[in-house]
Amino acid sequence: MLKRFAPLVPLALVTLLFGCAAQGPASQSGPQPQDHTPIAAQSAFKAKASPSSVFGEPEELVTEGDLEAFSSDRKPYQLPALADSILERGMSLIGTRYRFGGTSEKSGFDCSGFIGYLFREEAGMTLPRSTREMINVDAPKVARNKLKPGDLLFFSTNGRGRVSHAGIYLGDNQFIHSSSRRSGGVRIDNLGDRYWSKTFMEAKRALAMAPTNIARN
Repeated sequence: MLKRFAPLVPLALVTLLFGCAAQGPASQSGPQPQDHTPIAAQSAFKAKASPSSVFGEPEELVTEGDLEAFSSDRKPYQLPALADSILERGMSLIGTRYRFGGTSEKSGFDCSGFIGYLFREEAGMTLPRSTREMINVDAPKVARNKLKPGDLLFFSTNGRGRVSHAGIYLGDNQFIHSSSRRSGGVRIDNLGDRYWSKTFMEAKRALAMAPTNIARN
């Protein structure tokens, strides 16, 4: 059953790194976290909703713009089920430490390592290791007002106009990511916060590339 990701306390962060896995993290000036409470986040995650309340019908194909053409030669997949699995696992990892180059619960995660871990473990997908490569995956772009849980979000936090951070959209304008050592590792932030809204670049629906043998019932 798909969970509804209720709005959480806005947590803007100060970070990040160039390409997440490309070089060491660098400090950024910006809003500071107001609170970081994994228990509260996990409690909000438990609020239940039907798949159709977030995605439409459970077996609906992604069809916005070029999404229809992208998936026309693929078998139907259940995007809500995959997104739910990925995000539930991600929520269970809130508070896991940030580690540059990290790709596991034991070692900690950087931003792309966290995303890659979830998509590999829960959707059978192997994504590129760095954000600079991840943003170029052959997946449909999604407009900000068309975001759905499970979509990848890319940010330019270094002021150079190039991607340097990534997260996964939860719904209700929230996203989960491995932020930085300073801000507590895996956490939830609000895409509507000034810092994240300003640095947001684009979003992609990587789940459209999910293997059909994993995505089908």
